[in-house]
Amino acid sequence: MSYEGSSIDPARPSIARVYDYLLGGKDNYAVDREIGDVFKRDLPGSVAIAFANRAALTRAVREIAKTTGIRQFIDLGSGLPTADNVHQVAQRHAPESRVLYVDIDDQVLVHGRALLEDNHRTRVVAVDVRNPEGIRSHPATLELIDFSRPVAVILSAILHHVNDDEDPAGIVRYWRDQVPSGSYFFLSHFRSGNNPETMEAEKVLQQTFGRGRWRTDAEITSLLDGLEILDPGIVPAPLWRPDESDGPWNSGESRQLTVWEHLIAAGMARKN
Repeated sequence: MSYEGSSIDPARPSIARVYDYLLGGKDNYAVDREIGDVFKRDLPGSVAIAFANRAALTRAVREIAKTTGIRQFIDLGSGLPTADNVHQVAQRHAPESRVLYVDIDDQVLVHGRALLEDNHRTRVVAVDVRNPEGIRSHPATLELIDFSRPVAVILSAILHHVNDDEDPAGIVRYWRDQVPSGSYFFLSHFRSGNNPETMEAEKVLQQTFGRGRWRTDAEITSLLDGLEILDPGIVPAPLWRPDESDGPWNSGESRQLTVWEHLIAAGMARKN
């Protein structure tokens, strides 16, 4: 396995560790829990958002593995390992699936190495998602991914951490141009509701991490320019091809979504 990383700073909050805390994980420090508790207190739907996003990702990977011939995945900004990671879901349905995880959080890299050391069809690389050429040319990428065959590119809850001046659309465009026809893209993103909850959530993220951009449905859709957006389009994550078995937050049309669940959108697109 290819692995890169440096030291972990337990005094500095990490987006990946805060997310882990909201999902009920244990790979976080007091400084991360402090930020997570701010979200829980001021944004009481934060936990629902985290679970709705994770469930939509699981459904998307499962769908790709079961209904397409794609057997290679690139998970950009993968975050800390949880239950049902991309490689676990994909390999459950297609054991030959290969998964490249990309993240620069040191704890993500440490735990990723431990989790995947016995899995020869996975790699973890430490390259910033804002440097797609660095990811594409990384030795682990070249070893694992065959760009002459369709690829599933996963952008789960990552592009809302890329500010406008860092060109999030350019990141998607780069990967769109690198993969062949028949490739799939899954995207989830904080969704602007033009309401106090959205504004408060964006404020907390910006104050804590110096980044965090809620985008409108039109802005999220534009990130997938040049790709065919598949049914049901860009929708709140719990409504993206819901499956009752994925959890109580994911019963789709059978109940009214909370204002919080409207704040995370998901969609899948295909390169024709």
